[in-house]
Amino acid sequence: MKISMFGIFAVILISGVVGYVFANREIPHLSNQWDKVFAKNENVSSQKVTFKNRYGIKLVGDLYMPKEKIADYKYPAIAVSGPFGAVKEQSSGLYAQEMARRGFITLAFDPSFTGESGGKVRNVASPDINTEDFSAAVDYLSNRKDVNPEKIGIIGICGWGGMAINAAAMDTRIKATVASTMYDMTRVTANGYFDADNNEDARFASKKAMNEQRTIDYKNGKYELAGGVVDPLPADAPQFVKDYYAYYKTPRGYHKRSLNSNGGWNKTSALSFINMPILQRADEIRSAVLIVHGENAHSRYFSEDAFAKLKGDNKELLIIPGANHVDLYDNMEKIPFDKIDDFFESNLK
Repeated sequence: MKISMFGIFAVILISGVVGYVFANREIPHLSNQWDKVFAKNENVSSQKVTFKNRYGIKLVGDLYMPKEKIADYKYPAIAVSGPFGAVKEQSSGLYAQEMARRGFITLAFDPSFTGESGGKVRNVASPDINTEDFSAAVDYLSNRKDVNPEKIGIIGICGWGGMAINAAAMDTRIKATVASTMYDMTRVTANGYFDADNNEDARFASKKAMNEQRTIDYKNGKYELAGGVVDPLPADAPQFVKDYYAYYKTPRGYHKRSLNSNGGWNKTSALSFINMPILQRADEIRSAVLIVHGENAHSRYFSEDAFAKLKGDNKELLIIPGANHVDLYDNMEKIPFDKIDDFFESNLK
């Protein structure tokens, strides 16, 4: 089965228009009603918050805190986002709630143009703006009275793992970064999986198709969606696509606002990812970085190659035995939360 490009983090893209309304809908009314795909921990409190990035886009997050907070104590804090095409009610919220249970104030947020966050048009991504979204989360956390602004870290999952490392290369306020089951979305978009299409002709064909789609979108006054995780699942789908399906398209991880669970990204969303690679200054990161990946993940090479760019003795690559890519979305037996906790405890001193 031919693996296509952008939805690419998540999937084999299906063709067709899923709907103009979904792609351009207004941000829904915000509610604190529990609508996560994971169980609520009664030892953790949560509330909806909003903040803006430096492009003026309003971002929406779920703030998680230990239920028994210490009065007048300034907590270490962690901002969390990802996977690519997911929403905060999925994997990032799970990570945030668990780290709040362990004593941190955490913020799981929807990136620009997705979920409950603002930005039009909907269902687009940007290597620049989505890196900025992490820094915007740091802006917000730094100004909370219950957060120590000198003790802020970030967690990026899947495609947002790459964005997190990219943010750490830019934002010196980030004292510690975890990238879990990471993708370099710019690399895979420009080169294909395992760099199989890393040549000018392949990139030209991809750009040509997307630019022709731009003309069509402008003419029609709407943005065609590429499709989320392929459904129904073809018998010959690669195992990692089956793994994505098992998360995004089943009660295990389905969410009504998730791009991967529903209509996917705009077909033209990948254009800037071809031309603007992230991780260009990863070798200049002075703060601590922990990269976590599954032993059996198809995406493991992204983490190993990103780690090879890092310098200093405060960088670590942790390979989880027997784990695949999606195991690190929600498998509490495979996600190394004890290690992640120790990492932040050590580096958010």
